[in-house]
Amino acid sequence: MTKKIVITGIGATSPIGGTARESWEALLAGEPGARSLEHEWVQELQLPVTFAAEAKVRPDTVLERPVAKRLDPSSQLALVAAKEAFADAGSPEVDPERLGVDFSTGIGGLWTLLDAWDTLRERGPRRVLPMTVPMLMPNAPSAAISMHFEARAYARTVAAACASSTEALVNAYEHLQAGLADVVLAGGSESAIHPLTLAAFSSMQALSRRNDDPATASRPYDVSRDGFVMGEGAAVLVVETEEHALARGAKIYAELAGGGVTADSYHITAPEPEGLGASRAVHMALEAAGATPDEVTHINAHATSTPVGDVAEVRALERVFGERVREIPVSATKAAHGHLLGGTGALEAIFTALAVQERQAPPTINVTEQDPDAPLRISNAPMPLGDEPQLAVSNSFGFGGHNAVIAIRSV
Repeated sequence: MTKKIVITGIGATSPIGGTARESWEALLAGEPGARSLEHEWVQELQLPVTFAAEAKVRPDTVLERPVAKRLDPSSQLALVAAKEAFADAGSPEVDPERLGVDFSTGIGGLWTLLDAWDTLRERGPRRVLPMTVPMLMPNAPSAAISMHFEARAYARTVAAACASSTEALVNAYEHLQAGLADVVLAGGSESAIHPLTLAAFSSMQALSRRNDDPATASRPYDVSRDGFVMGEGAAVLVVETEEHALARGAKIYAELAGGGVTADSYHITAPEPEGLGASRAVHMALEAAGATPDEVTHINAHATSTPVGDVAEVRALERVFGERVREIPVSATKAAHGHLLGGTGALEAIFTALAVQERQAPPTINVTEQDPDAPLRISNAPMPLGDEPQLAVSNSFGFGGHNAVIAIRSV
């Protein structure tokens, strides 16, 4: 029998807020997270892109110093978000062997790895920190969360580029359905705003180069969009069976109604242009939710602000919703918070859950002239969703052809 899975806690640290609620309020207010980078290496290395969407609150100012010193920034961000989410869920008393972690990252402990390489070259092998490997490994955020909360059911890590944390949420849904845990901390984190990644993404012409106006650089669906904006942060959702949540008197934000994961098998960076794999993932999520495309009332689009990617997603949505895609309120929240790579899907899942709970779709900022090839219903102000039951989908697509979609229903 299919179980009803619900969201009972949310936590986030993002470019637009130090908590989930602060991030949501900033999103509704249309506040941008992209800013010029104030690091010496920006000018020193003559980077072609001089801005990004850094976390608004540095995680090492939130965590105890001894804890922060033993964690890469990606793990620091993860632990900050997880602690908020667990507290928001009421710090549920659960058997450690029934508490699981489904986490993700797209790149992992990049800063630790590259700092260690610099140390090795400049100061020799004896000065490389003994904690380097535990700090850089991609499963470090999952392990940090597991150890902090004594989660012993499992602590799993998925790395699927920009689809990572949405895929982690699909995994959490499936693991709860399979009875592997009663409560799961699910999400993702990323801290990869580094000169190497900025140079590399810029080299492949993936980043916006609006150095003179970072706040408006991410502009999904606008005719003048020229690439995405690097972001960093983490987001965690506490998910559990409805039976378990009701038994402990938990508040419920929304239902995690289903998920779908597919692969394009097309190109290592480019999306399949007709949206075949992406549309299948949407259909799978809706099928798991026991719903049809006609029931969907809101879409949180992947919408990175790249010329090719945005249109490919529109093609996918047209395959699923047909002409009705012009009527469904669509939010492209990366315009505000940037692209958190492996952490972005979980952040957008939080925004989607709050959208169906509060019956308002968040705005898509920076769209001044909408691309005619993207005939979607978007707005630069929050859109009311109505009083009727809500069903939303949140899309994430990543390099390698990874597609992950979740369906979230109001309760």
